[in-house]
Amino acid sequence: MSTQKKSKTKLFTLILVIFILFLTTGCTKTLVDSKKQAVKNPETGQNLTENILCKPQDEKSIKQYKKNKVNIDKLPDCDSFKINSGKYEGIWTSIFVKPLAFFILQLGKNTGNYAIALILVTVIIRLLTYPLSKKAAQQSKVLQEANPELLRIQKKYAGKQDEASLAKQNQEMMMIYKKYNINPLAGCLFSFIQLPLFIAFYEAVQRFPAIFEDNFLGLQLGTTPWIGFSRPHFYIYIILMVLISLTTYYSFRMNMSNQPMDDSMKSMPIFMSIMIIVTALFMPSALCIYWFFNNLCTIIQNKIVNNSKKKKTSNKKGSKVKYGKA
Repeated sequence: MSTQKKSKTKLFTLILVIFILFLTTGCTKTLVDSKKQAVKNPETGQNLTENILCKPQDEKSIKQYKKNKVNIDKLPDCDSFKINSGKYEGIWTSIFVKPLAFFILQLGKNTGNYAIALILVTVIIRLLTYPLSKKAAQQSKVLQEANPELLRIQKKYAGKQDEASLAKQNQEMMMIYKKYNINPLAGCLFSFIQLPLFIAFYEAVQRFPAIFEDNFLGLQLGTTPWIGFSRPHFYIYIILMVLISLTTYYSFRMNMSNQPMDDSMKSMPIFMSIMIIVTALFMPSALCIYWFFNNLCTIIQNKIVNNSKKKKTSNKKGSKVKYGKA
């Protein structure tokens, strides 16, 4: 088995473990009525969550919860919510969702807006994980340098599936990886971390009324852009989707340009961007805001890594010239 395949197998195994963890622990449950139809807030059009973790404040939402026999009186106020509030729901909710929501709620109280709090938490997390994301970006840049040699090997052994040819291809690929000091799994590690973070943000938004009831620049944080298009401030949702579209495509294009790929893979940034954009239409606006600022952080980080790489290269060339003249 080639090194790339082994790396992909390890990554798939990790994702599978996380996925099983999600399935066996607490998660968002949509509130449904006696006809098994999703219950919506009549003003915002948002689907309400049944297993919320703190009390709602919106009167229309409160009426819907009481009408559908959800006991919200025993829940803590969102302002007084603590990491250990409520009953134990499993590892996922206790370790990821509640702590993340707690920090968003605390920052929201201090800033006066939960969307701003969500943006700040996004930036803080990206700063904390910067060493990992920087390493992933550096690996991508190195892969770009090794790309011509890797593609040459792939073309050399194209269509050869016998054991001897596969062993030789793997050996030559390993020599390239060693030459450029490439760790195939390093570039995937940060992407793997992004998955649980994204779902944790989704859970935090959906299960805490203080967050999904708030507004930001005309956006109702719990309402999806798809519903928002029919609301009075519809143009704000259109602007949000345009920003997500541009940053998602640019972010994917930057990352994919550094990866070894053949002609069939060149349309991947467009395909991935379309998939994300369609998904974003049905995500709460708060999560769309998170995705937009996460994209911005990725773009800025890649720019920093690329510029530092160019400076190092130019400095090496300059030192060689000076040494030659001396």
